[in-house]
This record gives sequence, structure tokens and C-alpha cells, in this order.
Amino acid sequence: MDSKVNYAAVGIFVLVLGAMLIAAILWLAVGAGGKKHMDFYMAIINESVSGLNVDAPVKYLGVNVGKVRTIKLDPANPQQVLLIFAIEQGTPIKQDTEAVLKTQGLTGIAYVELSGGAPNSPPLLAEPGLYPIIRTKPSLSARLENVLTTVLANLDHTAASVNAMFDDENRMAVKKILTNTSIVMDTIAAQKKEINNLISNAAKTADATARAAPHIDPTLARISSAADAVEKMSDETTLASTSARKTLEQVGSGVRQFTGETLPEMDRLLGELKVLSASLRRLSDQTERNPSSLLRGRQPVPLGPGEKTTP
Repeated sequence: MDSKVNYAAVGIFVLVLGAMLIAAILWLAVGAGGKKHMDFYMAIINESVSGLNVDAPVKYLGVNVGKVRTIKLDPANPQQVLLIFAIEQGTPIKQDTEAVLKTQGLTGIAYVELSGGAPNSPPLLAEPGLYPIIRTKPSLSARLENVLTTVLANLDHTAASVNAMFDDENRMAVKKILTNTSIVMDTIAAQKKEINNLISNAAKTADATARAAPHIDPTLARISSAADAVEKMSDETTLASTSARKTLEQVGSGVRQFTGETLPEMDRLLGELKVLSASLRRLSDQTERNPSSLLRGRQPVPLGPGEKTTP
């Protein structure tokens, strides 16, 4: 019995099945039948983006929110790399949001991690004709590289300083110091017995001092009492000296007054007495030479040879 095949039905079935397959593929491609709307942002990276490729994921605190669309150098500054991100609408990109490069596991595949965005921070908006620019910070590898570079530079500087410090002259000085130290230690070791005796004598002296301490306290008390007596005597002497000074000042005032008023009169009296004494001495000499002068008075002196009386 011949079977008849309906080729038309088979063709229709194949076409419907193919259309359904294509529709399923398209549905999966656009994300379960809904197309997501994307916003574009820019980030400026000041380091190498090795390992980062186009369509690399952009994550916000580990959640996929977009992809890297463009990677290119900044024409104005070749030290910078410009990245364009396509990020889903509704992602909270704020003015304090920061982007940093990270690597995924041990594979070295890089992606962009977004973080920050305080609740009270305003949203990041674009200027007319430009993409909104997300701030960036150095990646962990860049920070480690900077730290290692600084450490290596400091190590080089330290090594150079050490080499400069331990030149031939300084090495000889250090060698001499070590030699002298060895000699001193040998000398101390040789004098070990004397040092032990010195320590023993010091211990004996300390014991004797401790035993003599009870007798020292009364002596110190007597010395303190004597010092108090001397201090009291000094105070009394000071008071007596002050009184004597006042008395001398009063006597001195009287003496100064006596001297200022009486001495001139005494000088004049002494002068007159001196003149009177001279006169009496002359009178006595004259009386001895010519006693009759007391009765006749003083006679004129006779003229000498060749002298004449004046009219």
C-alpha cells in the first residue's frame, strides 16, 4: 500500500519551527524580550589598562551594571586613557562615585569597579555635548608599584649612604675602635680579682654606713641646734649693729654741726693767739736787749757810716 506524504504540511511545519527558533534566539538576545536602556559615561585613567578589553564588565559593588564600550588614548595627553562605559539606566551614579581597575582572580582579566555614591550626594550629570565624567582612583597594582618604587629609591639612597659612610678611612677607624674595645675588655678581665675586692669593700662600707646611721642622726640634730644658735646670735648682732649705726649717725650729725659752726671761730682765735704770741716774743727779746726801753720807749736806730738824715 503506497503511503502519501503531504509535502505542503511538512514545509509549513518546518517554516513554523524555524520561525519559532529564530524568535527564541532573538528573545534571548535582547534579554527575555525587553531591551535595556543604557546611559553613557566617561572615565579618565592615569595608568596602564593592560588586560582591559572592550565589552569588559562594569560592576557597581560587584553587581554587573554595564560594559566598557570604548578604550582609546587621550589625544591631548598620551599619558591618559579614555574609557566610555555603557551603564544601565537607574544605576545610582553620583558625583562622588569612583571607578577603579581591578583584576578578576588569577586570570588577569580586568574589569571596572564602581564604588562610593553617598545617599545625599547629587547625581552625576553631563555638560552639554559631553559625557558625564566619573572620577577615578589608582588601582591596587598602581598603588603597589608606587610604594615599591619609593621603597626601592629609599633603599638605593640608604645603600649609597652606607657605602659612603664605610669608606676606607671609616673602616680603619671602626677596626681601631674594635681593637681598643677588645684591649679594654681584656684589661677588665685581667683585673677581675681587684674589681671583686672593690665591690666587696664597697659593700662593707655600705654596711658600716648603715650601722652608723642611728648615731649620725643625734649628731645632725646637735649640729642643727648649733646652727640655730649661731643664726640667732647673728640676728642679735645684726640688731646691735643697726642700733650702733643709728647712734653713730646721730653723733656724726652733731659732730658735723659742731665742725661747721665752731671750727672757723677756732681758726680765727688761733690766728690771733699766734699774732699775740709773736708780739710778746718780740717784746721779750727787745726787753732783754734794752731794758730801758720799757721807760724811754723805743729809740731810733743810729745812722750807719755814710748815712744822712732826711729832712
